[in-house]
Amino acid sequence: MTISAEPIIYILIFVGVLVLVEGLYLTVFGRSISLNSRVNRRLEMLDKNSNREQVMEQLRKEMQQHMKAKKIPLYSILSDKAQKAAIAFSPRQLIMIMVLLSFLAFLGLSVGTATGLGVRVIVSVAMGVGGVFTWVSMKAGKRMALLEEQLPDAIELMVRSLRVGHPFSSAISIVANEVADPLATEMGIIADEAAYGREMGESLKDMAQRLDMQDLRFLAVAVTIQQQSGGNLAEILAGLAKVIRARFRLFRRVKAITAEAKWSGKFLSAFPLIALIAINLLDPDYYTEAMEHPWFIPACLVVGFFLTINLVVMRALVNIRV
Repeated sequence: MTISAEPIIYILIFVGVLVLVEGLYLTVFGRSISLNSRVNRRLEMLDKNSNREQVMEQLRKEMQQHMKAKKIPLYSILSDKAQKAAIAFSPRQLIMIMVLLSFLAFLGLSVGTATGLGVRVIVSVAMGVGGVFTWVSMKAGKRMALLEEQLPDAIELMVRSLRVGHPFSSAISIVANEVADPLATEMGIIADEAAYGREMGESLKDMAQRLDMQDLRFLAVAVTIQQQSGGNLAEILAGLAKVIRARFRLFRRVKAITAEAKWSGKFLSAFPLIALIAINLLDPDYYTEAMEHPWFIPACLVVGFFLTINLVVMRALVNIRV
């Protein structure tokens, strides 16, 4: 019994694509852009470049460039997640990285496998595009989770600042300097915009729209109403922090309850593919006769379609809005 190494080579090349994108990202923009870094990226940029206006413009450009690129064909699929992840690469750079990674994957497949030219081209393009999409999706998911977790603590810090007599603009600046990224840089941009005359409510509303976060919309509405009609902003934000924490606990509870259904859907969809890879590893000639049948390709497409439908249906069943 011989074990084919080609599936393992495919997996290693795809993992290498992800590692290469992350390494290139950290090399170009520095370790402070990593969500694992404790360094506030905005403060590090201000330390290197004392011009506050230039730093603000650069960060705003990075955070808004993907929203403006939604009209680019095919890139619109990636733009929403890239926007939420605040990817510093421009849309053009991301497309160039996809091309580069596809070429490197093609070289790796050409050296490590004996598949046909057409298959290598299709798989390499899928790895280049899919690798960047997977990387951006992982960044977006992690960043949004951190923002949701940081927001209640940041609002409570604003409340304490307001109660000791600081204006709201100073409370935002304190949050930008004291909390960690990604919220620190987001609040730092709002503080810089306020210093140049923009209304806080408008900046918070744009931030909530760009990140598509319901809790941020609550904060923006609360600040806007207080600015227009007055009232005790500290008490309003204290109540808002309690509501957000209650929603966060409820969301975690719903996530725990629906975890079994989610993993069942993923397992049922992944098991045929895992079984296919395992069979090919143990017996590479097992499907040789079946592949020569004229209905083999249509059958594979039908199976792939139903597996995709299974994921979509299971996701819809457990997608409970909190």
